[in-house]
Amino acid sequence: MNNKWMHQLMKSSPVTIPSLLMEHYASIGINEKEMMLLLHIRHFAQEGEPFPTPDGLSGRMSANISETANLLRDLVRKGMLEIRENQDQHGRISESYSLDPLYEKLLTHVENEQYEAKEQSGREDEGRVFKRFEEEFSRPLSPMEIEMISMWIDEDQHDVVLIEAALRESVVSGKLNFRYIDRILFEWKKNGIRSVQQAREYGERIRGQRSGGKVPERTPASSGPRSHPSYNWLETD
Repeated sequence: MNNKWMHQLMKSSPVTIPSLLMEHYASIGINEKEMMLLLHIRHFAQEGEPFPTPDGLSGRMSANISETANLLRDLVRKGMLEIRENQDQHGRISESYSLDPLYEKLLTHVENEQYEAKEQSGREDEGRVFKRFEEEFSRPLSPMEIEMISMWIDEDQHDVVLIEAALRESVVSGKLNFRYIDRILFEWKKNGIRSVQQAREYGERIRGQRSGGKVPERTPASSGPRSHPSYNWLETD
């Protein structure tokens, strides 16, 4: 093997593209021929030629000039490629290919995938918490109880993990009822508790203490902001 040519090959500039594009190009509607054409456009730009002709592009591909021109038109039509006019300081106009529309579509696609994954995970977490409540109560939940849990998640924005922790806290305290769990969640939120570890430490401080006085019971039909309780359902130190 000719070591000189090998050395030159290794020193030649690589074509740089985002790894996300390699992972998701098929998902955003780009086929293999179109992807290869985009790689060549990118390579030409790196070489200082921002607007290669169909003839120049087809010379590096297995596609003929007519097919290359059609691929270019399809990419522009699909919003993956844009032809831009540029004006230099002397007023001369030139054209160039821009891959910015491609990258914008790619980022939108990835963001949507992440959002959908998060939504799916959230639905699975919510299903799990309903199941945990039914297991602890040893019965199906009533419509009002289901609505109460939904209010904790949607309106009060309690994390599902903390709702499960509040359920465990009520079991440990021997007070397995929704009003008690609701008061635990309210106290945790009021005291800035954001993790299970913080909730555990808080519960250890107050467990075993008895509370007094009568607290208005919250119902799912209630509306408006929750008022401050007349006393702490779980008395703090």
